[in-house]
Amino acid sequence: MTEQRIVTDAVIVGAGPVGLFAVFELGLLGLKCHVVDILDKPGGQCAELYPEKPIYDIPALPVVTGGELVARLMQQCAPFEPQFHLSQMGEKLEKLENGHWLLTTDLGMEIEAPVIVVAAGGGSFVPKKPPIAGIEDYEGSGAVHYAVRKMETFRGKHLLIAGGGDSALDWTLNLQPLAASLTLVHRRPDFRAAPDSVEKMRALAEAGKITFHVAQIAGLEGAGGVLSGVKLKSPEAGEFTAPCDTLLPFYGLTMKLGPIAGFGLNLHENLITVDTEKFESSVPQIFAIGDINSYPGKLKLILSGFHEAALMAHQAFHYVHPDRKLRFQYTTSSSELQQRLKVA
Repeated sequence: MTEQRIVTDAVIVGAGPVGLFAVFELGLLGLKCHVVDILDKPGGQCAELYPEKPIYDIPALPVVTGGELVARLMQQCAPFEPQFHLSQMGEKLEKLENGHWLLTTDLGMEIEAPVIVVAAGGGSFVPKKPPIAGIEDYEGSGAVHYAVRKMETFRGKHLLIAGGGDSALDWTLNLQPLAASLTLVHRRPDFRAAPDSVEKMRALAEAGKITFHVAQIAGLEGAGGVLSGVKLKSPEAGEFTAPCDTLLPFYGLTMKLGPIAGFGLNLHENLITVDTEKFESSVPQIFAIGDINSYPGKLKLILSGFHEAALMAHQAFHYVHPDRKLRFQYTTSSSELQQRLKVA
């Protein structure tokens, strides 16, 4: 056992809405959870792709944005004090002699639990890589990053950030004080980011604290994994080179099943097949809820994932406490549940 190993009741892979509601349902039954997600914040697609997009099919909420839904779910599961391990993904899953599972992340963190809940939407989010010749030569050397895991990594660096969404703007604002220099590149003068972020970025540019180019990346300059500059192509200035030693392209995310495909589960069209009684996979003690699972009549709706989380939790309880009887209770009348919710 490594010093990093954590032991808990359930590990949830995926911090989207269904994963967050699973924390709540498991918490009602007295089960503690650790949550692993490749993104740098909870919320999954709702937080990363459409935080301001309205959703109209959540029960009792005629209209709610993706960001608001995540905030409400975080508030709802807060009494159960879930532990989040962000900016990393489950890379390896193995069965232990004691009957528990051991999940190891790509950062080397080990989490042991009798129950694994895969709530990873359509799979793990992975960055969209720009089609730049030779970019692979710089990825392993640390000259190209698709995510920011530790801001200190970029202190004193000459950064070039590419993209026009919230990630590109947010990291421009957050890394500017640390960087030796920072250049932002976007193919259009307009941005898809929050207006306040755009305004702050333009103020930094006007003050000469960052450089902003309306251009597209045409290539990289450097050798041996050491980046010296990025070739840019602009409608007005033509081709030129922006000096930098670190490139951060933020061109959005795409979903892939990723390491989950190696967990040994039965799959159907890249989805995990489950039963409809408890939403357990082909492997005992491993559950799949939300868009990652497949069964006859499946509807890819958030509310369907909420239902799946509730049934999953009741079976998970029996794996965590095989010697205890589970008594079904309602939050409206049970003082025990109300105490767990910290409302009694």
